[in-house]
Amino acid sequence: MEYVYAALMLHKLKKEVNEANVASVVKATGAEVNEAQVKALVASLADVNIEDAIKAAPVAVAAAPAAGGDAPKQEKKAEPPSAKQEEAAMEGLSALFG
Repeated sequence: MEYVYAALMLHKLKKEVNEANVASVVKATGAEVNEAQVKALVASLADVNIEDAIKAAPVAVAAAPAAGGDAPKQEKKAEPPSAKQEEAAMEGLSALFG
């Protein structure tokens, strides 16, 4: 999972997602780098538009208390994603993980 996080961080910082950069980020965390996993991740991301995959992924948003510190008395339940949204999200995730 740390390899995916490294790729996302590099993307966010507008750096190239390549083997050397991913390995450097993982190494900087103190984790041991598995070169095979780095190569597999970079190869699987070669044809993936990371920005589109992020937009397609389902996101859970936590409700923050109001500025006055009072929590809302009744919380509105989030609607579950439609089948079409879930299918699009899964396609994006499968492209990330092969």
